[in-house]
Amino acid sequence: MIKISFKIKYLLSTLAFVAITAGHAQTITTERHAIRVVQRISGLQHPWSIAFLPDGRALITERPGRLRMVSKNFQLAPVAITGLPAVAASGQGGLLDVALHPRFTDNRLVYVSYSAGDRNGIGTEVARGVLNGNRLDNVQVIFRMAPKLPNGYHFGSRLVFDREGFLFITLGDRGEMERAQNPGDHNGSVIRLHDDGRVPKDNPFVGKPGWRPEKFTLGNRNMQGAALHPTTGLLWTHEHGPQGGDEINVIRAGVNYGWPVITYGANYGIGTKIGEGTHKDGMAQPLHKWVPSIAPSGMAFYSGDKFPNWRGDLFVGALKDRMLVRLKLDGEKVVHEERMLINTLGRIRDVRVGPDGYIYLLTDEPNGVLARIEPAG
Repeated sequence: MIKISFKIKYLLSTLAFVAITAGHAQTITTERHAIRVVQRISGLQHPWSIAFLPDGRALITERPGRLRMVSKNFQLAPVAITGLPAVAASGQGGLLDVALHPRFTDNRLVYVSYSAGDRNGIGTEVARGVLNGNRLDNVQVIFRMAPKLPNGYHFGSRLVFDREGFLFITLGDRGEMERAQNPGDHNGSVIRLHDDGRVPKDNPFVGKPGWRPEKFTLGNRNMQGAALHPTTGLLWTHEHGPQGGDEINVIRAGVNYGWPVITYGANYGIGTKIGEGTHKDGMAQPLHKWVPSIAPSGMAFYSGDKFPNWRGDLFVGALKDRMLVRLKLDGEKVVHEERMLINTLGRIRDVRVGPDGYIYLLTDEPNGVLARIEPAG
Protein backbone atom coordinates (compact mmCIF):
# COMPACT_ATOMS: atom_id res chain seq x y z
CA MET A 1 0.00 0.00 0.00
CA ILE A 2 2.81 2.41 0.80
CA LYS A 3 4.43 1.90 -2.59
CA ILE A 4 1.12 2.33 -4.42
CA SER A 5 0.34 5.52 -2.49
CA PHE A 6 3.75 6.95 -3.31
CA LYS A 7 3.33 6.14 -7.01
CA ILE A 8 -0.10 7.77 -7.11
CA LYS A 9 1.23 10.88 -5.36
CA TYR A 10 4.18 11.05 -7.79
CA LEU A 11 1.87 10.57 -10.79
CA LEU A 12 -0.47 13.34 -9.67
CA SER A 13 2.40 15.77 -9.14
CA THR A 14 3.84 14.81 -12.54
CA LEU A 15 0.50 15.36 -14.28
CA ALA A 16 0.20 18.78 -12.66
CA PHE A 17 3.68 19.67 -13.90
CA VAL A 18 2.88 18.40 -17.42
CA ALA A 19 -0.27 20.54 -17.48
CA ILE A 20 1.83 23.58 -16.66
CA THR A 21 4.64 22.82 -19.11
CA ALA A 22 2.17 22.15 -21.91
CA GLY A 23 0.87 25.71 -21.66
CA HIS A 24 -2.59 24.66 -20.48
CA ALA A 25 -2.14 25.63 -16.86
CA GLN A 26 -4.71 24.28 -14.43
CA THR A 27 -6.64 26.58 -12.16
CA ILE A 28 -5.52 26.33 -8.54
CA THR A 29 -7.75 27.57 -5.75
CA THR A 30 -5.95 29.26 -2.87
CA GLU A 31 -7.45 30.87 0.22
CA ARG A 32 -7.61 34.35 -1.30
CA HIS A 33 -7.23 34.00 -5.08
CA ALA A 34 -7.82 31.53 -7.88
CA ILE A 35 -4.54 31.31 -9.78
CA ARG A 36 -2.80 29.50 -12.57
CA VAL A 37 0.91 28.74 -12.85
CA VAL A 38 2.32 29.23 -16.32
CA GLN A 39 5.77 28.06 -17.33
CA ARG A 40 7.60 30.77 -19.25
CA ILE A 41 11.08 29.20 -19.65
CA SER A 42 12.46 25.66 -19.25
CA GLY A 43 15.88 24.09 -19.68
CA LEU A 44 17.66 26.16 -17.02
CA GLN A 45 20.43 24.38 -15.12
CA HIS A 46 19.92 24.93 -11.41
CA PRO A 47 18.75 28.56 -11.72
CA TRP A 48 19.28 30.59 -8.55
CA SER A 49 18.06 34.15 -9.02
CA ILE A 50 16.30 36.55 -11.38
CA ALA A 51 16.53 40.34 -11.75
CA PHE A 52 14.21 42.36 -13.99
CA LEU A 53 15.67 45.04 -16.24
CA PRO A 54 13.86 48.35 -16.81
CA ASP A 55 13.34 47.57 -20.51
CA GLY A 56 11.32 44.41 -19.81
CA ARG A 57 14.14 41.89 -20.14
CA ALA A 58 15.55 39.89 -17.22
CA LEU A 59 18.77 38.29 -15.99
CA ILE A 60 18.85 34.75 -14.57
CA THR A 61 21.78 33.11 -12.81
CA GLU A 62 22.55 29.41 -13.20
CA ARG A 63 24.56 27.89 -10.38
CA PRO A 64 27.21 26.25 -12.62
CA GLY A 65 28.36 29.78 -13.49
CA ARG A 66 26.23 31.21 -16.29
CA LEU A 67 24.37 34.53 -16.38
CA ARG A 68 21.54 34.33 -18.92
CA MET A 69 19.55 37.07 -20.64
CA VAL A 70 15.79 36.66 -21.08
CA SER A 71 13.95 38.72 -23.71
CA LYS A 72 10.70 40.61 -23.17
CA ASN A 73 8.74 37.69 -24.65
CA PHE A 74 10.59 35.13 -22.49
CA GLN A 75 13.09 33.85 -25.02
CA LEU A 76 16.30 32.63 -23.42
CA ALA A 77 19.43 33.92 -25.16
CA PRO A 78 21.42 30.90 -26.41
CA VAL A 79 24.79 32.34 -25.31
CA ALA A 80 25.53 33.28 -21.71
CA ILE A 81 26.70 36.77 -20.78
CA THR A 82 30.50 36.97 -20.73
CA GLY A 83 32.91 38.84 -18.49
CA LEU A 84 31.98 37.27 -15.15
CA PRO A 85 34.72 36.53 -12.61
CA ALA A 86 35.81 32.90 -12.18
CA VAL A 87 33.14 30.90 -10.32
CA ALA A 88 34.00 27.86 -8.18
CA ALA A 89 30.83 25.80 -8.58
CA SER A 90 31.26 23.25 -5.80
CA GLY A 91 28.67 21.68 -3.52
CA GLN A 92 26.05 24.31 -2.73
CA GLY A 93 28.22 27.03 -4.25
CA GLY A 94 28.34 28.55 -7.70
CA LEU A 95 26.84 31.63 -9.32
CA LEU A 96 24.17 32.74 -6.86
CA ASP A 97 22.34 36.06 -6.65
CA VAL A 98 22.03 38.90 -9.15
CA ALA A 99 20.88 42.46 -8.41
CA LEU A 100 20.77 45.79 -10.21
CA HIS A 101 22.23 49.01 -8.86
CA PRO A 102 19.41 51.37 -7.72
CA ARG A 103 20.51 53.77 -10.50
CA PHE A 104 20.92 51.05 -13.13
CA THR A 105 19.27 53.17 -15.81
CA ASP A 106 22.15 55.64 -15.50
CA ASN A 107 25.16 53.42 -14.72
CA ARG A 108 24.16 49.94 -16.05
CA LEU A 109 25.78 48.28 -13.00
CA VAL A 110 24.93 44.63 -12.31
CA TYR A 111 25.97 42.89 -9.06
CA VAL A 112 26.48 39.13 -8.69
CA SER A 113 27.34 36.93 -5.72
CA TYR A 114 29.18 33.66 -6.26
CA SER A 115 31.57 31.20 -4.66
CA ALA A 116 35.22 31.72 -5.54
CA GLY A 117 38.38 29.90 -4.58
CA ASP A 118 41.87 30.62 -3.30
CA ARG A 119 44.59 28.46 -1.73
CA ASN A 120 42.59 28.17 1.51
CA GLY A 121 39.31 27.00 -0.03
CA ILE A 122 36.20 28.69 -1.34
CA GLY A 123 33.87 31.41 -0.11
CA THR A 124 31.26 33.94 -1.18
CA GLU A 125 32.37 36.96 -3.18
CA VAL A 126 30.49 39.85 -4.76
CA ALA A 127 31.43 41.58 -8.01
CA ARG A 128 29.90 44.31 -10.10
CA GLY A 129 30.20 45.18 -13.78
CA VAL A 130 28.66 47.35 -16.46
CA LEU A 131 26.14 45.52 -18.64
CA ASN A 132 27.10 46.21 -22.22
CA GLY A 133 25.12 44.09 -24.66
CA ASN A 134 26.00 40.48 -23.92
CA ARG A 135 28.97 41.29 -21.70
CA LEU A 136 29.87 42.66 -18.29
CA ASP A 137 32.63 45.26 -18.61
CA ASN A 138 34.85 46.88 -15.97
CA VAL A 139 34.20 44.04 -13.54
CA GLN A 140 35.36 44.71 -9.97
CA VAL A 141 35.29 42.38 -6.97
CA ILE A 142 33.94 44.52 -4.14
CA PHE A 143 33.71 41.88 -1.38
CA ARG A 144 35.55 38.67 -0.51
CA MET A 145 34.39 36.50 2.38
CA ALA A 146 37.13 35.71 4.88
CA PRO A 147 38.18 33.18 5.80
CA LYS A 148 37.61 30.84 2.88
CA LEU A 149 37.07 27.19 3.81
CA PRO A 150 37.54 23.86 2.02
CA ASN A 151 33.94 22.60 2.27
CA GLY A 152 30.98 23.21 -0.06
CA TYR A 153 28.24 24.25 2.39
CA HIS A 154 26.22 27.33 3.37
CA PHE A 155 27.31 30.21 1.15
CA GLY A 156 24.16 32.33 1.59
CA SER A 157 23.70 34.48 -0.48
CA ARG A 158 21.28 37.29 -1.32
CA LEU A 159 22.00 40.86 -2.41
CA VAL A 160 19.63 43.69 -1.45
CA PHE A 161 20.01 47.45 -1.79
CA ASP A 162 18.16 49.51 0.80
CA ARG A 163 16.49 52.87 0.23
CA GLU A 164 19.67 54.75 1.12
CA GLY A 165 21.70 52.83 -1.46
CA PHE A 166 23.59 50.56 0.95
CA LEU A 167 24.23 47.00 -0.21
CA PHE A 168 23.35 44.10 2.11
CA ILE A 169 24.94 40.68 1.55
CA THR A 170 23.67 37.62 3.41
CA LEU A 171 26.24 34.95 4.25
CA GLY A 172 26.06 31.42 5.63
CA ASP A 173 28.22 29.91 8.35
CA ARG A 174 29.93 27.72 5.71
CA GLY A 175 29.02 24.56 7.59
CA GLU A 176 31.21 25.39 10.60
CA MET A 177 28.61 26.63 13.03
CA GLU A 178 30.89 28.15 15.66
CA ARG A 179 32.11 30.71 13.10
CA ALA A 180 28.72 32.47 13.21
CA GLN A 181 29.65 33.82 16.67
CA ASN A 182 33.23 34.74 15.73
CA PRO A 183 33.63 38.53 15.39
CA GLY A 184 36.70 38.03 13.18
CA ASP A 185 34.80 35.94 10.62
CA HIS A 186 32.43 37.12 7.92
CA ASN A 187 30.72 33.72 8.09
CA GLY A 188 27.18 33.60 9.45
CA SER A 189 26.44 37.30 9.19
CA VAL A 190 24.80 40.07 7.19
CA ILE A 191 27.32 42.38 5.51
CA ARG A 192 26.60 46.09 4.83
CA LEU A 193 28.63 48.08 2.30
CA HIS A 194 28.56 51.14 0.09
CA ASP A 195 27.79 50.31 -3.53
CA ASP A 196 31.53 50.28 -4.37
CA GLY A 197 32.51 48.01 -1.48
CA ARG A 198 33.60 50.65 1.03
CA VAL A 199 32.63 50.10 4.65
CA PRO A 200 30.02 52.59 5.98
CA LYS A 201 31.32 54.56 8.94
CA ASP A 202 28.15 53.85 10.91
CA ASN A 203 28.35 50.06 10.68
CA PRO A 204 27.88 48.74 14.23
CA PHE A 205 31.32 47.14 14.67
CA VAL A 206 33.52 49.75 12.99
CA GLY A 207 36.54 50.49 15.19
CA LYS A 208 35.82 47.59 17.55
CA PRO A 209 39.04 45.56 18.04
CA GLY A 210 38.87 42.08 16.57
CA TRP A 211 35.66 42.68 14.64
CA ARG A 212 35.22 42.67 10.87
CA PRO A 213 33.92 46.18 10.11
CA GLU A 214 31.78 44.92 7.21
CA LYS A 215 29.61 42.91 9.61
CA PHE A 216 26.13 44.24 10.33
CA THR A 217 24.89 41.21 12.33
CA LEU A 218 26.15 37.89 13.67
CA GLY A 219 24.69 34.53 14.68
CA ASN A 220 23.02 33.67 11.38
CA ARG A 221 23.16 30.15 9.92
CA ASN A 222 22.47 30.25 6.17
CA MET A 223 20.32 33.07 4.77
CA GLN A 224 18.92 32.35 1.29
CA GLY A 225 16.05 34.82 1.33
CA ALA A 226 16.11 38.60 1.81
CA ALA A 227 13.79 41.48 0.94
CA LEU A 228 13.01 45.03 2.04
CA HIS A 229 9.72 45.58 3.82
CA PRO A 230 7.63 47.81 1.53
CA THR A 231 6.49 50.11 4.37
CA THR A 232 9.31 50.23 6.91
CA GLY A 233 12.20 49.75 4.47
CA LEU A 234 13.83 47.31 6.91
CA LEU A 235 15.63 44.22 5.64
CA TRP A 236 13.90 40.93 6.38
CA THR A 237 15.73 37.62 5.92
CA HIS A 238 15.09 33.95 6.40
CA GLU A 239 17.62 31.26 7.13
CA HIS A 240 17.87 27.49 7.12
CA GLY A 241 17.85 25.72 10.45
CA PRO A 242 19.16 22.21 11.04
CA GLN A 243 16.36 19.63 11.04
CA GLY A 244 13.92 22.34 12.09
CA GLY A 245 14.43 25.86 13.27
CA ASP A 246 14.16 27.71 9.96
CA GLU A 247 13.77 31.38 10.87
CA ILE A 248 12.49 34.70 9.60
CA ASN A 249 14.26 37.70 11.13
CA VAL A 250 14.08 41.47 10.85
CA ILE A 251 17.67 42.63 10.45
CA ARG A 252 18.88 45.38 12.77
CA ALA A 253 22.37 46.77 13.28
CA GLY A 254 24.58 44.87 15.70
CA VAL A 255 22.01 42.22 16.66
CA ASN A 256 23.10 38.68 17.54
CA TYR A 257 20.58 36.22 16.09
CA GLY A 258 21.84 33.36 18.21
CA TRP A 259 23.14 30.58 15.99
CA PRO A 260 24.42 28.14 17.21
CA VAL A 261 24.06 29.13 20.86
CA ILE A 262 20.27 29.18 20.62
CA THR A 263 18.17 27.46 17.97
CA TYR A 264 14.87 25.65 17.46
CA GLY A 265 16.66 23.07 15.31
CA ALA A 266 18.40 19.84 16.23
CA ASN A 267 21.37 17.79 15.07
CA TYR A 268 20.68 16.00 11.79
CA GLY A 269 19.70 12.37 12.05
CA ILE A 270 20.06 11.98 15.80
CA GLY A 271 17.85 14.90 16.87
CA THR A 272 19.99 15.95 19.83
CA LYS A 273 20.06 19.50 21.16
CA ILE A 274 22.36 22.14 19.72
CA GLY A 275 23.78 24.89 21.91
CA GLU A 276 22.13 26.10 25.10
CA GLY A 277 18.46 25.91 24.20
CA THR A 278 16.07 28.32 22.50
CA HIS A 279 16.50 31.55 24.54
CA LYS A 280 19.40 33.57 25.89
CA ASP A 281 19.71 37.15 27.02
CA GLY A 282 21.27 39.36 24.36
CA MET A 283 20.23 37.09 21.49
CA ALA A 284 17.22 37.79 19.29
CA GLN A 285 14.21 35.53 18.90
CA PRO A 286 13.00 34.85 15.35
CA LEU A 287 9.95 36.65 14.08
CA HIS A 288 8.69 33.30 12.73
CA LYS A 289 10.04 29.74 12.73
CA TRP A 290 9.36 26.40 11.07
CA VAL A 291 9.68 23.11 12.97
CA PRO A 292 10.12 20.80 11.10
CA SER A 293 12.13 22.58 8.45
CA ILE A 294 10.72 23.58 5.05
CA ALA A 295 14.19 24.58 3.70
CA PRO A 296 13.25 28.15 2.69
CA SER A 297 14.83 29.92 -0.27
CA GLY A 298 13.82 33.17 -1.93
CA MET A 299 11.33 35.64 -0.51
CA ALA A 300 9.33 38.64 -1.65
CA PHE A 301 6.73 41.02 -0.27
CA TYR A 302 3.74 41.40 -2.56
CA SER A 303 2.85 45.00 -3.41
CA GLY A 304 1.48 44.65 -6.95
CA ASP A 305 -2.03 45.08 -8.31
CA LYS A 306 -2.69 41.65 -9.88
CA PHE A 307 -3.55 40.03 -6.52
CA PRO A 308 -5.19 42.68 -4.30
CA ASN A 309 -6.00 40.20 -1.53
CA TRP A 310 -2.31 39.37 -1.19
CA ARG A 311 -1.06 42.93 -0.93
CA GLY A 312 1.38 43.24 1.99
CA ASP A 313 1.83 39.47 2.35
CA LEU A 314 5.24 37.76 2.41
CA PHE A 315 5.96 34.89 0.02
CA VAL A 316 8.66 32.28 0.70
CA GLY A 317 9.82 29.42 -1.53
CA ALA A 318 10.60 26.00 -0.07
CA LEU A 319 13.13 23.48 -1.32
CA LYS A 320 12.46 20.48 0.92
CA ASP A 321 8.67 20.52 0.68
CA ARG A 322 8.56 21.90 -2.90
CA MET A 323 5.99 24.58 -2.24
CA LEU A 324 5.25 28.29 -1.95
CA VAL A 325 4.35 29.71 1.46
CA ARG A 326 2.23 32.83 1.96
CA LEU A 327 2.52 34.63 5.29
CA LYS A 328 -0.09 37.15 6.43
CA LEU A 329 1.50 39.86 8.57
CA ASP A 330 0.43 42.21 11.30
CA GLY A 331 3.41 44.51 11.67
CA GLU A 332 6.32 42.25 12.63
CA LYS A 333 4.07 39.33 13.53
CA VAL A 334 2.95 36.43 11.33
CA VAL A 335 -0.76 35.89 11.92
CA HIS A 336 -1.49 33.25 9.27
CA GLU A 337 0.38 30.82 7.01
CA GLU A 338 -0.88 29.27 3.77
CA ARG A 339 0.98 26.54 1.89
CA MET A 340 0.35 26.26 -1.85
CA LEU A 341 1.70 24.64 -5.03
CA ILE A 342 2.88 21.60 -3.05
CA ASN A 343 4.73 19.26 -5.46
CA THR A 344 3.46 21.28 -8.42
CA LEU A 345 6.70 22.79 -9.71
CA GLY A 346 9.67 21.41 -7.79
CA ARG A 347 12.27 22.90 -5.46
CA ILE A 348 11.41 26.60 -5.44
CA ARG A 349 14.69 28.51 -5.22
CA ASP A 350 13.70 32.13 -5.90
CA VAL A 351 10.54 34.19 -5.51
CA ARG A 352 10.19 37.63 -7.10
CA VAL A 353 7.41 40.08 -7.85
CA GLY A 354 7.88 41.35 -11.38
CA PRO A 355 7.32 44.93 -12.50
CA ASP A 356 4.12 43.64 -14.15
CA GLY A 357 2.68 42.63 -10.75
CA TYR A 358 2.91 38.87 -11.37
CA ILE A 359 4.82 36.53 -9.05
CA TYR A 360 7.76 34.71 -10.62
CA LEU A 361 9.30 31.46 -9.37
CA LEU A 362 12.56 29.68 -10.23
CA THR A 363 13.00 25.96 -9.58
CA ASP A 364 16.39 24.59 -8.56
CA GLU A 365 16.48 21.54 -10.80
CA PRO A 366 18.78 20.15 -13.54
CA ASN A 367 15.98 21.18 -15.91
CA GLY A 368 14.83 24.23 -13.97
CA VAL A 369 11.97 26.48 -14.99
CA LEU A 370 10.86 30.07 -14.70
CA ALA A 371 7.15 30.06 -13.90
CA ARG A 372 4.68 32.88 -13.46
CA ILE A 373 1.68 32.99 -11.13
CA GLU A 374 -1.28 34.71 -12.81
CA PRO A 375 -4.88 35.32 -11.76
CA ALA A 376 -7.15 32.60 -13.15
CA GLY A 377 -9.69 33.89 -15.63
